[in-house]
Amino acid sequence: MSLVPGLEHWFILSTLFFAIGLYGVLSRRSAVGVLIGVELMLNSTALNFVIFNRYLATPFLDGAVMMIFVIAVAAAEAVLAMAIFVQIFRSRHSVDISTMTEMRY
Repeated sequence: MSLVPGLEHWFILSTLFFAIGLYGVLSRRSAVGVLIGVELMLNSTALNFVIFNRYLATPFLDGAVMMIFVIAVAAAEAVLAMAIFVQIFRSRHSVDISTMTEMRY
């Protein structure tokens, strides 16, 4: 019996990360908790790119390059979302997303 994880093990791990992130997005009331869930879902997607690159397209680096783009987009999204959350906190003194029903402050 080999202790090296195979393709299906990595897919199960990636699916588990995505499911945890989706649960975090759907169940959290805090905007920061929702942001963490979205980041976990994006990292699951990046992991899938690496899995496909490793097991299905070995001589090419397409999956690794796409993973770098996903990480860059996730970082930009996190910075933008945190700036929005800081502005919302300054105007409403709360980042509870259940109270945010309109765009104006």
